[in-house]
Amino acid sequence: MKEIFYTIADEVFSVFPDYVRGVVVARDVRNGPSTDELTALLREAEASLRETLGSGNPAEHPRIASWREAFRKTGVKPAEFRSSIEAMARRVAKGQELPSINALVDIGNVLSLRHLVPTGGHSLDEVTEDIALLAATGDEVFVPFGETEEEHPFPGEFIFTEGKKVLTRRWSWRQANHTLTLPETKSIEFNVDGLPPVERSEVETICGELEELVGRFCGGTFRREILCASQPRMSLSQF
Repeated sequence: MKEIFYTIADEVFSVFPDYVRGVVVARDVRNGPSTDELTALLREAEASLRETLGSGNPAEHPRIASWREAFRKTGVKPAEFRSSIEAMARRVAKGQELPSINALVDIGNVLSLRHLVPTGGHSLDEVTEDIALLAATGDEVFVPFGETEEEHPFPGEFIFTEGKKVLTRRWSWRQANHTLTLPETKSIEFNVDGLPPVERSEVETICGELEELVGRFCGGTFRREILCASQPRMSLSQF
């Protein structure tokens, strides 16, 4: 069986040396609709975030402002392309409820809201090539979630890829159709993105909460790594 690697490229750490990404790999999970208990956790996380944000502007919260600044540094206008965590926080702050998608997606959303840290998953069931967070060359292919037309990232844009297939554009902006987490997903990797002021220790805590929640609601077996400037690569084949 071909060994598959997961890498964060040097160009990411050259601009953001303190960035860390927690990676939780779960195999043999049983996904499906969320239970009432898990849906209640999602509603609790929404209520807690509304209390945290109060009447303030979500963009001014330090954990969202850090992503806005990161987007600016990579040539992305944050007012035009909001990070996933800012888009989610704004929606919840307006009083909207996030829809329950399926258990694995909802768990990622619960933890994103609890900690205001981007936490999301990609199905590994169809992954056959190395995956990486890197700067785009511009010839990679992206098919946005819910669409059929192909597009290409801008050269230098941070993208998450499997080979030449873009899984997420603009670092933490929009996901592709490829590697969506579906009810039938059996293997998944979750990314927990830590930019200062979020420290490595909290990323590790969130990874632990991920394992606990996925184990409780979906079962499975787990492996965890923290990717950083001193350890930018892991194998997805070793378990």
